[in-house]
Amino acid sequence: MSANEKKVVNEKATEFEDHQHVEVSEELPSELEALLHAEPLQGLSASEVEERMAQFGRNEISEKKTNPLLKFLSYFTGAIAYLIELAFILSGVVEDWVDFGIIGGLLIINALIGFIEESKADAALDALKNTLALKSRVFRDGKLIEVESATLVPGDIIAVRLGDIIPADGRLLGISVDGSDSEVNLQVDQSALTGESLPVEKKKGDTIYSSSICKQGQMLAVVTKTGANTFIGRAANLISITNEQGHFQKIVNQIGNFLVVITLTMVIIIFIYLLLRRNNEVDKLSRKDVFDVLRDVLVLTVAAIPVGLPTVMSVTMAVGAKQLAAKQVIVKRLTAVEEMASVSVLCSDKTGTLTLNKLTFDEPYLKPGFTKEDLLLYSYLASEPGANDPIELAVRTAAKRDVPLLAECTGHTIPGFKVTSFVPFNPATKLTQATVIDHHASETFKVAKGAPQVIVKLVGGDNEATHAVNLLARRGLRALGVARTIPGSLEKWELIGMISLLDPPRPDSGETIRRCEEMGVVVKMVTGDQLIIAKEVAARLGMSRAILDANSLTDPDATDAQLADRCLHADGFAQVIPEHKYRVVELLQSKGLLVGMTGDGVNDAPALKKANVGIAVHDCTDAARSAADIVLLAPGLSTIVDGILTSRAIFQRMRSYALYRITSTVHFLIFFFIITLSYRWQMKAVLLIFIAVLNDAATLVISVDNAQISRRPDKWRIGQLITMSIILGCCLTVLSFSVFFIARDVFNIPDDAGKQSDDDTKDGRMETIIYLNVSSAPHFTIFSTRLAGFFWENLPSLTFTAAILATQVFAMFISIFGINGLTTAIGGGWGVSLLLVSLAYFVVLDAVKVFVFRIWSFELTVKLWPTRARKEKLRHRKERRLVEERVRQNIEKVRKASRVIYAASAFERAGRGMLPA
Repeated sequence: MSANEKKVVNEKATEFEDHQHVEVSEELPSELEALLHAEPLQGLSASEVEERMAQFGRNEISEKKTNPLLKFLSYFTGAIAYLIELAFILSGVVEDWVDFGIIGGLLIINALIGFIEESKADAALDALKNTLALKSRVFRDGKLIEVESATLVPGDIIAVRLGDIIPADGRLLGISVDGSDSEVNLQVDQSALTGESLPVEKKKGDTIYSSSICKQGQMLAVVTKTGANTFIGRAANLISITNEQGHFQKIVNQIGNFLVVITLTMVIIIFIYLLLRRNNEVDKLSRKDVFDVLRDVLVLTVAAIPVGLPTVMSVTMAVGAKQLAAKQVIVKRLTAVEEMASVSVLCSDKTGTLTLNKLTFDEPYLKPGFTKEDLLLYSYLASEPGANDPIELAVRTAAKRDVPLLAECTGHTIPGFKVTSFVPFNPATKLTQATVIDHHASETFKVAKGAPQVIVKLVGGDNEATHAVNLLARRGLRALGVARTIPGSLEKWELIGMISLLDPPRPDSGETIRRCEEMGVVVKMVTGDQLIIAKEVAARLGMSRAILDANSLTDPDATDAQLADRCLHADGFAQVIPEHKYRVVELLQSKGLLVGMTGDGVNDAPALKKANVGIAVHDCTDAARSAADIVLLAPGLSTIVDGILTSRAIFQRMRSYALYRITSTVHFLIFFFIITLSYRWQMKAVLLIFIAVLNDAATLVISVDNAQISRRPDKWRIGQLITMSIILGCCLTVLSFSVFFIARDVFNIPDDAGKQSDDDTKDGRMETIIYLNVSSAPHFTIFSTRLAGFFWENLPSLTFTAAILATQVFAMFISIFGINGLTTAIGGGWGVSLLLVSLAYFVVLDAVKVFVFRIWSFELTVKLWPTRARKEKLRHRKERRLVEERVRQNIEKVRKASRVIYAASAFERAGRGMLPA
């Protein structure tokens, strides 16, 4: 015996590490357990089935249909809608049928748009129902019969075989349909349910889940849960209970609430004042007097209401949705376009989303003297032609791609080689084997491919190869051994190497994650796959490996706040079920974050529905597509970046319009409130409506304006928005009163036009002057509200500029020349001057805006509004900043120390190299 052989004998053999598959399990209640002991080949009797059907219900997902009429009526709710409805009712009371018809038509159109555009709530449930098996084979009264899957009950004995969609949750009995012990365990594909990339081996006593697919073997199982109690049923229930108000709707309602309060407060005061004034002018108030005052107040209310706000925002989002559709991103829920701009955390499923959901050849382990091409060629020779097994398919695909000899071959014929016999895979032997004639070398040899333990045993043991397989297993890679007989012998084997297989990341996933993080969006992996696989994929994608398992989400000793912090700081979660994914999204939202979720499977559907923006990827299931707000039609995730960029541009347009419109409303109300009460001056009703309609129509083109895209997730900052609107509105009010007083006191323009007298000799010019000022000055402010910085940092588009200027040039011309019954001519001097003053004044307002934005901070708001909650929040923020700064400093110290150690070792290596031999 040689020295090497003695060394091998004396060396302790390295053992294969056993990596246990982790799966969520749950104990059945004792009363349910008692129902699961029917004789396997006898099954339940008809009476037992009837009794249990009454107790547990049908094996189907129940539907809760929404009344279409109630759903339509729900679109008439909301602060702004209520204000418009109030104006609608008042129009009918005062018999102003023109406004009554216009406002009523506007309400119905807005409701119809919402009713048609929004996705149907029950679509996700319908899609989940479509994944269930329709027919099942079951033992009843001693006979194996086929029944509707919906009629299965707990305790039924069902037969599961290759290709079956499993009809209900069940426990495997380990026996075949003839009562004998099953020779082969089941291989079950439950990737759509759990996110696991590989089929899972299921043995006697294991649980199989409804709607998963049997890929190998056949066995009897006892039904444990049906309908809404199954794994997929609980996912459906999570979808059905998730029906929260969208973030965008909350924002619109907050804006609407502010406008409703100030509008109603001021209008009611003006109404009371005008009634008292009218009472002083006449002996006794008549019904006509009250209606006249009510009509004047109604016109002021309608003119003040931002009736164009929903329309402008909807058009802006629709244009963005059309832009995304051109990039194969379909927007199902229009408001998701706006909400995506504010997403700061993107939770992503792994299997099929970040990865290809397809086993692929990875870097192999090779024995000396063999190449990767050798390994693939021999593994191809030992592959079963036409087998649909994912492992066999991965091996054959890699071999044809990387081995030139196989690139042109058709079928399983290989030039220079002939397979004379083939032994297919057998679960007992766990390998395939082929006998091959090599015409080039004029020899016959055998080649085998199979489980690493079997192949290593076949070659007589190999500690190095065993260690290599253990390293692969620790990283979550599936290994296959390949061996061949040595030349001149058909009995003695030598190891060629170990194939490693992994569901690899999509080619664009890593770049998408990097770009998302550059834009301030943190990406977290949330997967049902094994922890070690999740960490390996995370490392390949450039993500951190701080991946936690599902136990960290179900810790009974942790509070919700602690769990939310855990979600915030972790890079992802593995071995989770749909409830866990839903919980992760819910906890992150509890921190005040807007959360996006990407996924493709049934297990992702609840989280997709719960997230602020649910994104279903290419080739997703019907359930995921129905639950999502956005659907990607192209493979990969790169279009998500396009979606974020587009949504942020849309957000800037919408926020700039909201700031402009609230500013206009504040200016309008304050000016007419003061001038009506202090100077008893009113403007002709038709001019008030004319201002509102003309200016709102023009701002529709904001949807095609240039936008400055933020580098961080956008926020509405309602407090800042309203404060800025009040400041700018007050500044505009100062301008309007300046124009009024200069015209009256400097140029001696009579203000009697506003007194609504019947005197035909009244002047009328003051009314036109104020009309042009109130029309143009707020309207030009939109050039400033477009962005947070100075207006020249990002100039508006030509179309937008032309539309805004055109409306005010039109207003100027009807003011200069006058229109009978509408405006009194004021001449070119007044018309041009007023327009130029308004245009110049927006530059002044722009400087005010920039100043306010620059000094604005959360600390400032706490000083202005020092509530206990805000003070506590500020304290937490300061503490967090201190901790982050300390961590940053410590990391920098470690980096410096690492650089010093690296430099010292480099000098040491260089010194060794310079020593004489």
